[in-house]
Amino acid sequence: MSATESNIPEIRIRKAEPSDIPVILDFIHAMATFEKLSDQVNATEELLLESLFTHQPSAEVSLAFSGQEPVGYAVYFENFSSFEGKKGLYLEDLFIKETHRDRGTGKTMLQYLAKVAIERGCTRFEWVVLDWNKKAIAFYKGIGAQLMPEWRVCRMNRDAIEAFSSSER
Repeated sequence: MSATESNIPEIRIRKAEPSDIPVILDFIHAMATFEKLSDQVNATEELLLESLFTHQPSAEVSLAFSGQEPVGYAVYFENFSSFEGKKGLYLEDLFIKETHRDRGTGKTMLQYLAKVAIERGCTRFEWVVLDWNKKAIAFYKGIGAQLMPEWRVCRMNRDAIEAFSSSER
């Protein structure tokens, strides 16, 4: 087989459309299963429609296809760096079906998002990775991402937000 031949179908990436919501929700459930967090999924088709496809969407989704088969998804949104004084691109989710891992699909998706970041004038492209996902960590380091071990993610869920917002000083 020559360098220009491949037995791997070409990966095509496009922005998601409202008709893709069932596919997006399937990917969300698959990712939650992979991360052992299935009990934390509250997303519904209705919530996704409201959050992703309004005049001011909370995030964007792009889908990766091999032929007509959806094989991966990315959820991302713009954030802001006060140090840079400019916007950045934050990758919330990246999930590739197991049958399409180690075939360049994840790299293709990240390159697509890097181009989105450049087109939008973003000075940073950031995401988090679970500390037990050694394969992903090695992959991210291999593409030039810098892991920030001194940083920790802080999160409040809805109950914690409500309790904190109404607490006495």
